[in-house]
Amino acid sequence: MTILSPEHEVDEAAPAAESAGPRTTIPTKAEAPVADRRTLRKATLDERFNLVGSLAAAIALATLLFGWFTPMTGLVGWVVVAFVAFIGFYSLLTALRSDGQEVRDRIVTVLLVSAGVILFSALVFVVAYTIVRAQAALPHLNFITQTMELAGPLDPLTTGGILHAIVGTVIQISIALAVTVPLGITTAVFLNEVGGRFARFVRTISDAMTALPSIVAGLFVYAAIIQLVTHQRSGFAASMAITVMMLPIVIRASDVVLRLVPGHLREAAYALGTTRWRTVWHVVLPTARSGLVTAVILGTARGIGETSPVLLTSGVTAVLNFNPFSGPMISLPLQVFDFVKSPEPNMVARGFGTAAVLLLLVVGLFAVARVIGGRGPGQLSDRQRRRVAEASADDVARMAQSVSAAPLGVGPSATSDLPSAPEPEQSPKEPSP
Repeated sequence: MTILSPEHEVDEAAPAAESAGPRTTIPTKAEAPVADRRTLRKATLDERFNLVGSLAAAIALATLLFGWFTPMTGLVGWVVVAFVAFIGFYSLLTALRSDGQEVRDRIVTVLLVSAGVILFSALVFVVAYTIVRAQAALPHLNFITQTMELAGPLDPLTTGGILHAIVGTVIQISIALAVTVPLGITTAVFLNEVGGRFARFVRTISDAMTALPSIVAGLFVYAAIIQLVTHQRSGFAASMAITVMMLPIVIRASDVVLRLVPGHLREAAYALGTTRWRTVWHVVLPTARSGLVTAVILGTARGIGETSPVLLTSGVTAVLNFNPFSGPMISLPLQVFDFVKSPEPNMVARGFGTAAVLLLLVVGLFAVARVIGGRGPGQLSDRQRRRVAEASADDVARMAQSVSAAPLGVGPSATSDLPSAPEPEQSPKEPSP
């Protein structure tokens, strides 16, 4: 019998492996083709040329049409013609080196960017125009610290202010938020966690109330509260009218946010043995916190700028009133309406100053809301992270102290963690003679 060495066995096995097929090889970096790196956030040279060239051609064509070849006039018409010409030129230049799919993609991108620019420009124009017109009234400190109780339409801007309107707005929106936030979020939780036929009916009614005219809400509160209960206009009645306007917005937005909470988070909580409502309180609501804050912001923006329901329910006054249940209480939007309807320039300037203060108040409320709910689920602030780190360090020190203080082999905690020593083997007894 012939005995083969290991080297001989390997040599004989090699042809068999080669006949079975080629082996898998990993290509080296030199063999792999390397394409040009494409930056998604930066435009290439061709794209920039198409944009700049199309814009220049559109401006030139619109200028020729409005100044030389046609009798068309007007800045708005010139902008519309230039924009349409820009879309046409940009599509033509893109089609020279791209297919139809990329041309459509570029056109849609231009339309979306244009919509964003138009919206942002309109917002900037409204804010800038209000602040510019309010420059006559805002520099005076009395505009914030005084009321219009002793000031008339012909008095200068150094007399009188809107302190009563600021206080009235804060009181009314606070009462409205105190009613709307818990009721709206609780209703949204009911729609998502309980469900059923009644939940579908409530969702339908809340969706329909989002388009409720504000004057209808004011008439409802006027007939139900003022005519039947209080028999006078008050800040509380205005708060109820604002609540009617805010509640559908908060319910609808909170409902959408709670639907986006992943279902596996609820399932994990149920698997740990918790109840439904503890799951809602400790899992669902913290996960949707930022979205719920956004819902409250949307409702506040709808209610804080309402004028028609407040006009019917709160009344117009120039006196500072801290009691929302007695006497008229004016708000900032209603004060703007009362100022700008006057033909006196000083009163109109006060109206624009009041509008600017309302803008600043809304921005401040939104900033506070974003600070409260801006962090996502699971994200901790710096203070919370420090507290967690300190608690972990305390736990480690306490565990180390308990282990060092306990005697070795005493107690179930010490003996359970230590390996048991093997028992010594017994030597066999020698037989007796």
